[in-house]
Amino acid sequence: MNPRRKPEILTSTFVLAVKDLAASKSFYLEKLGFAEDLSVEGWTFLSRGACKLRLGHCPDAMPMSKAQDHSWFAYLHVQDASGLYEETLENGVEIWHKLADKPWGMREFAVVTPDGHRIVFGERLTVQPDAKPQSQQA
Repeated sequence: MNPRRKPEILTSTFVLAVKDLAASKSFYLEKLGFAEDLSVEGWTFLSRGACKLRLGHCPDAMPMSKAQDHSWFAYLHVQDASGLYEETLENGVEIWHKLADKPWGMREFAVVTPDGHRIVFGERLTVQPDAKPQSQQA
């Protein structure tokens, strides 16, 4: 049997339905520091670092703010979560969870977009909070 190599996933893009394309585009550009890569009728393509977004104009879509826990769409791994947190505060972004060190070894915070989508930004901690060496775990 010839083992086949699995094709690699190279990157990912999040596709989001938004009620007001111009307002959402402005939020990502001005508040979260994304850049516009392309704009076509009904769509805008944005990026910041390795994160890519496609915003689609869907004025009749249910707002994600009504989806409660299902409004999460991304956990973005970042460098300098503290600096990014300060940037989002300075830009007046709605914070859903304040910056905190979590017991799973991440420093993270979460924001809410104008359409109600929730994004979590996290940075791996070099020292794990409350971590016990494997030999001490029962």
